Amino acid sequence: MDLLHYPFASKRNTVIANRGMVATSQPLAAQAGLDILKKGGNAVDAAIATAAALTVVEPTSNGIGGDAFALVWMNADKELYGLNASGPSAKAISKEALTARGIDKMPIHGVIPVTVPGAPAAWVALSKRFGKLPLTEVLAPAISYAEDGYPISVTLGQNWQNAYKKYKKSLTTEEFNAWFDTFSIDGRMPEIGEMWRSPGHADTLRKIAATNGEAFYQGELAEKIDTFMKQHNGFITKDDLASYEPEWVQPIGVNYKGYDVWEIPPNGQGIVAQMALNIFQHAEAKWQDIDTLHKQIEAIKLAYTDGKAFVTERAEMPVDTDTLLSKDYGEKRFAEITDTALLPKPFDIPKGGTVFLATADADGNMVSFIQSNYMGFGSGIVIPGTGVSLQNRGYDFSLDENHPNFLKPGKRTYHTIIPGFLTKNNEAVGPFGVMGGYMQPQGHFQVVTHTVDFALNPQAALDMPRWQWMGDKRIEVEPHFPNYLVQALQRKGHDIHVAIDGSIFGRGQIIWRDQKTGVLYGGTEPRTDGTIAAW
Repeated sequence: MDLLHYPFASKRNTVIANRGMVATSQPLAAQAGLDILKKGGNAVDAAIATAAALTVVEPTSNGIGGDAFALVWMNADKELYGLNASGPSAKAISKEALTARGIDKMPIHGVIPVTVPGAPAAWVALSKRFGKLPLTEVLAPAISYAEDGYPISVTLGQNWQNAYKKYKKSLTTEEFNAWFDTFSIDGRMPEIGEMWRSPGHADTLRKIAATNGEAFYQGELAEKIDTFMKQHNGFITKDDLASYEPEWVQPIGVNYKGYDVWEIPPNGQGIVAQMALNIFQHAEAKWQDIDTLHKQIEAIKLAYTDGKAFVTERAEMPVDTDTLLSKDYGEKRFAEITDTALLPKPFDIPKGGTVFLATADADGNMVSFIQSNYMGFGSGIVIPGTGVSLQNRGYDFSLDENHPNFLKPGKRTYHTIIPGFLTKNNEAVGPFGVMGGYMQPQGHFQVVTHTVDFALNPQAALDMPRWQWMGDKRIEVEPHFPNYLVQALQRKGHDIHVAIDGSIFGRGQIIWRDQKTGVLYGGTEPRTDGTIAAW
């Protein structure tokens, strides 16, 4: 397989197996998915089991009250399917309603930025269409972890403690009490290695499994969410929950040097990575070369500037996705790149943009799945006794009526979480993803270029030192980023900063499938507690 020959020594070895593989940021969640594969489930069942387990064993990044997206390759069909399970704003929310409360900017925490959770609906939709096992069996490992408990791992514990200290100072009003009741141990923050359990979370997962999600969107859990929101002047109602359905979508793709790179269409930001690849493919890529690196950064800057200016609900975008992914767009934007760092402005359009997991089974089916509460634990709102930690995706809405992402009732916001998938000659290569807010398209771009341009294997592609454009000319790099490249970028006008916080560079997973032998090759993130469970 041509993607497996690489000139870079990886910190870990690529994992190789042939009967099944699960790659994610938590060993216990990966094992949950592998257990389901061994019980006769397929890659979709394994993805659901892993995703549900992640709501328990990595609550610092996702939860039952978050959103999800998936790209599913069904090998018998030779088809890639897309699922957008991001939830809309409440039907009762509006700029006028917020103005009446004296709010002129969407808050980060509390009941206001809560949008309808899409994750449970994603599990149900995937299970109904492609799963082999019932949800009661698929969610059983997650229920066990929540009921019996598990020891807190290193990165998880550090993120948990950081959030706890921050919330203790800032989330001091009554609506946040249930967060501390749920995510504390004896009134204090949990320690690394300490057992944590959440019986309410287990009970909620059991109800979701037994009713195929109806308890969450139309039954007992919906009533509890509705009651809590009314008590604390929130906008989400049981009607918002009952009317929600995830959307099956046609994935969008671009060809990058013989490989097709697939993303979920807007409202997700995956298109940003594709736009950057379309721009950069006009450059000559050389290994550890300053001109190559400079043009990569400039391509991301141009693509992200356009993504933030134009991406929202697809029907409300001021420019269509075909234009942004066109050859003409890529050529025009590439022509703007010079030898020095630019301050990008949005493209002049013609008149008229977490936890990630990848799974694979012996039959060639593969899933790229991402799920998030946003900004760590999300809104800080937990529905008492349920373990349901609600997301704060509404924070990304604008209250500027001229902005494409302007807040409207029942609207989905610009969404940061994006699953990726690679194919070649209409055959699956495999799923990939990099978590981490606005790092995600930049991580996708870097993983794809490392893979295709430099033939790095999955683990090596993830191990490579990363950079992130932060805005204007500012670039953050990891501490082990080569110093000679840092100095050369500075000479080209980039404002380079060595990051203290390594978590800003995302956390990725990759599974590639050899198209001739069916053998699976997996890489997992060295920046977290990541692991690959293989069979």
